[in-house]
Amino acid sequence: MNKFETLPKKQLPNKAERHKLFGSVEPGPKTKPVEKSKMADLQNTKKDFLFDLDEVGITNVKHPIVITSNLHPETQTSIGTFRFTSAIEKTSKGTNMSRFTEQLNLYHEAGFSADIATLKRFTKDLAERLKQRDAEITVTFPWFYERRGPQSDLSGMNHADCGITVAYDQKKGFNVSTSLSVPVTTLCPCSKEISEYSAHNQRGYVTMEINLDDNVDETKLDWKEQLLNAAESNASSRLHPVLKRPDEKMVTEAAYENPRFVEDMVRLVAADLYEMPFVKKFKVVCRNEESIHMHDAIASVTYDKKHAETSI
Repeated sequence: MNKFETLPKKQLPNKAERHKLFGSVEPGPKTKPVEKSKMADLQNTKKDFLFDLDEVGITNVKHPIVITSNLHPETQTSIGTFRFTSAIEKTSKGTNMSRFTEQLNLYHEAGFSADIATLKRFTKDLAERLKQRDAEITVTFPWFYERRGPQSDLSGMNHADCGITVAYDQKKGFNVSTSLSVPVTTLCPCSKEISEYSAHNQRGYVTMEINLDDNVDETKLDWKEQLLNAAESNASSRLHPVLKRPDEKMVTEAAYENPRFVEDMVRLVAADLYEMPFVKKFKVVCRNEESIHMHDAIASVTYDKKHAETSI
């Protein structure tokens, strides 16, 4: 057979026969109702089910969202990963899972903006839809922002990982917390001190978790920008998507001039957060991917302004 000859065409059974070949069977008799009003509703069964549940709901829900920012681009579309929950009493067997996604789609049709004011409305509306006293929503998403080379002024896009959690309770009201994780450069102070020349540096990740003041107005203050600056301004150097040689010279020299241990990083960032009036409580973690060790280095600090003030 030469290379231009073809094999005889295979004769395949039709699609229905192929399905039978791989195990499909004909539908059996249907005896249960198809109308919703006649279907059993196990979730709404009322009995003594032994324990109240702190949370029940759905998680790992991915959905498009709109993000606004003071930094360019001021408006962007991203993908949010959602977690929706509510408490239920022991007299309820379960919750109505479909109501979570119904609520999400309702807000999506109006253009779901992942800002605190919108998430507050969403959480309160969700509690009412579920006929529960409370509800909680968490959304995490990548946030992109423009970064220009320090010398060339050439622009590119950096990103940080953001998170917002809003908890609503009929009696206690709202509790809002946010998080931001930012990659930075850190240069080892010990390496710089003991070496005749050079010093090793590494990629560091600064993660800040904060509890926000109840009166934060995102139309006047962008918490993402504030936390980003707290992490980057205290690092040995910022990261850049585009660097020409003059930029690289400035970045590496800046890192050498600003050595940082992980311990230094969390303390410096904590000082900035302490001075931000809209931050009530915070936790700062820095993790360095060490360039000359087989391990990472990590440090953290937690501070509650209200508790600290009352204990003085």
